[in-house]
Amino acid sequence: MSLQEHLYMNLVQDKRYLYFLEGLKNTLIITFFALVIGVALGFIIGMVRSTYDRTGKGKIANGICQFYLTIMRGTPAVIQLMIFYYCIFTSRIFSGVFVGIIAFGLNSAAYVAEIIRSGIMSIPKGQMEAGRSLGFSYGETMRYIIMPQAVRNVLPAIFNEFIVLIKETAVAGYVAVQDLTKAGDIVRSRTYDAWTPLLTVALIYLILTMFFSFLEKKMEEAFQRKERG
Repeated sequence: MSLQEHLYMNLVQDKRYLYFLEGLKNTLIITFFALVIGVALGFIIGMVRSTYDRTGKGKIANGICQFYLTIMRGTPAVIQLMIFYYCIFTSRIFSGVFVGIIAFGLNSAAYVAEIIRSGIMSIPKGQMEAGRSLGFSYGETMRYIIMPQAVRNVLPAIFNEFIVLIKETAVAGYVAVQDLTKAGDIVRSRTYDAWTPLLTVALIYLILTMFFSFLEKKMEEAFQRKERG
């Protein structure tokens, strides 16, 4: 069978390309909203951790955050996903996409938190002391002096977390989500041809990764030009 025949059978026949389009849509939805949750929760955890590191305040809150980070970073994302789907959100009113967003969002938050914390801790202590000497409170110094610099430092890393999330969602099919990987598996089961659908999925992931990596590079260059200018 020629390449053209393989492509026709796996993509055109019976409109099988729709499986890949649906999978791409679900992959991007899960990735985007999971990152929103990850950044929001990760920012809070990162602030708690960095505040404790700098001032020693919030020992209990920091302990809770450390416990959370240990659990989320120490267990596989696919196991977390299955626990959320089969043990926590057991009612079928919760779709697989919704559960995927929650599971991947909470998992991502653990990594974003460390990105935020390291970004804040990378700012010299003299910046904090300078802010306090000007009469700013700790919160005002963080808001007006530390965070603007820290955010600029961590944005590329957060963008990279988005790219990592895209590939991590490849296991969403474990909870009945038709993501890209599941779409390829469905087509494979219909055509009995593994190469074409799986290579199609791999190519889509590669294109997505290359596209967002290109955007990340352009963003870093923009920051560098701004710093030089």
